Amino acid sequence: MEPFILKNSEYFVIKEWAEKFHGLTAGFTSKNGGCSQEPFSTMNVGLHVNDSFETVSQNRKRMANLLDFPLDSWIGAEQTHEVHIEKVSLDSAGKGSLLYDESFKGTDGFFTFEKGILLTLCYADCVPLFFCHEATGAIGAAHAGWKGTVYGIAREMVQLYQREGMDEKGIHVIIGPSICEKCYIVDDRVISLVENKLEDIENKPYNQVGDNQFHLDLKQLNKEILLKAGIMEKNMKVSNLCTSCDTDHFFSHRRDKGKTGRMMSFIGWKEDLQT
Repeated sequence: MEPFILKNSEYFVIKEWAEKFHGLTAGFTSKNGGCSQEPFSTMNVGLHVNDSFETVSQNRKRMANLLDFPLDSWIGAEQTHEVHIEKVSLDSAGKGSLLYDESFKGTDGFFTFEKGILLTLCYADCVPLFFCHEATGAIGAAHAGWKGTVYGIAREMVQLYQREGMDEKGIHVIIGPSICEKCYIVDDRVISLVENKLEDIENKPYNQVGDNQFHLDLKQLNKEILLKAGIMEKNMKVSNLCTSCDTDHFFSHRRDKGKTGRMMSFIGWKEDLQT
């Protein structure tokens, strides 16, 4: 069953988590309902894609109102397709919410125990990973393109939970909307790195379609890495939504040939609600 449902034209929510974890806001924005112009129309929330600051600010303020999570509680990153995860607290609230230069540098994941802050990351085909530990409420978010995936950002997040004293069997994970296998072609350089990660996995998440051409299922690859890291399959859900196929709801870096906007993953506990 698809874990994401369209709340309204502007964003999707993780339905099961909204019902299971009272007070948790978690989901993924669409490309609709904002004020950006082509090629960023209309709900571009990326601060780094040469859209005007005024329109991106308006789009982010609109999302803050819709989510009932004020901008001064958002936390954002300068994403570099690596595996650094920043543990954040209320002291960092507002960092990167409107000014890209103030965002966390060289960061592709966030982790926190605290309520009242919204972890945000931006996407236009890469895989959004959402984490929640049932017993403690510790939440995480990670941005996994092919580099972040093969270098192990999903495993790094699980290990961070373990270092913080939590059993991986209590971690719930949602793998969000991203480019699908049919839309994503890579070369053997990438596949060689994938093979190094999945030497003992029988069903490989890729398929050769030509000379030095492979379809790669990034969502399935992240799932396999998470299973190897100890996440229980029953605690994982994978979205069927493809950012490239679904032209009505999503920007896509590949489909749009690099000139496009960004969606945003978001996860945070409302500070005035109890789990």
